[in-house]
Amino acid sequence: MYRELALGQMGELIFEVTHSAVTLSEAQRAILAAVLLGSLPSVLHDDDEGIQEALRRDAEFEVNPALGLSPADLDQKIQDRRS
Repeated sequence: MYRELALGQMGELIFEVTHSAVTLSEAQRAILAAVLLGSLPSVLHDDDEGIQEALRRDAEFEVNPALGLSPADLDQKIQDRRS
């Protein structure tokens, strides 16, 4: 799948890098992903580091607690996605 994407849009170099990257261990891929993501400009950067958004969401949950999930419900959703 990634071969068609890479060859169609970015060429052989991207295919080769991707092909090599998928052979890395999970830990190595995580490190590589962090390095690559860290090299990109921040497109969703908030001057207040997301505080306003967190306050807005907190106010929404105060008005309607049903919007949120309990820790048990969250755990169940995670388990459901894994199985």
